[in-house]
Amino acid sequence: MYFCDLFFRNMKYKRILLKLSGESLTGDDGYGVSYSHIAHYAEEIKSAVDAGVQVAVVIGGGNIFRGVQGASAGFERRQGDQMGMLATIINALAVQGVLEEMGVKAKVLSAVNIEGVCAKTSWRAAIESLEAGYVTILGGGTGNPFFTTDTGAALRALEIKADLLLKGTRVDGVYTADPEKDPTATKYTEISLAEAYEKKLKIMDMTAFALCQDNKMSIYVYDANTKGNLLKVLNGEPIGTLLY
Repeated sequence: MYFCDLFFRNMKYKRILLKLSGESLTGDDGYGVSYSHIAHYAEEIKSAVDAGVQVAVVIGGGNIFRGVQGASAGFERRQGDQMGMLATIINALAVQGVLEEMGVKAKVLSAVNIEGVCAKTSWRAAIESLEAGYVTILGGGTGNPFFTTDTGAALRALEIKADLLLKGTRVDGVYTADPEKDPTATKYTEISLAEAYEKKLKIMDMTAFALCQDNKMSIYVYDANTKGNLLKVLNGEPIGTLLY
């Protein structure tokens, strides 16, 4: 029996953290924010809320501005990362708005203090928000330069004591190589965080991996673009890859 089977058989989800990339919100023109794409993810999140699961969300900002790319274009890295943090808050507000249109309570908490726009995050505030029934969208990354939103997601998952960190992607799990480039790539049903770290599989950055490994936070990678997949994961269907 796979460890994955035992994991899902014994897991009762109360609280999850969903990590989405900023690029997943990009419009068909390759830039900005697409309402229809956000609506898809909002529907997925709503299905989890309707199933009684507390949902926290971390979204990247790469569809608007990415600090690393900004630095390569000439921006000072620290300031570029601050610009990227603000981009994540724009995305967070967009997701909040669509969720609220669907009748789902949602709140944005930010690592970057923006009075009048969203409240400052803390692990206590995030947990209180989740327990009050709000989808809690955690913007601003870690609030510090040189850290990615992957690391921010790992940090927030640990802070709120999530049962599972989900990484929503456009592929259906983790492969031995990029399946979009290598047709011989094979999919892992499960793989330890230590092995994934050693193989340098490009799932999340190494800092995020180390945080999860050191604190025993499992990650589940799945195709977030297919309707109904989030609920399938929460119901224990092995549609992606478990990193434990």
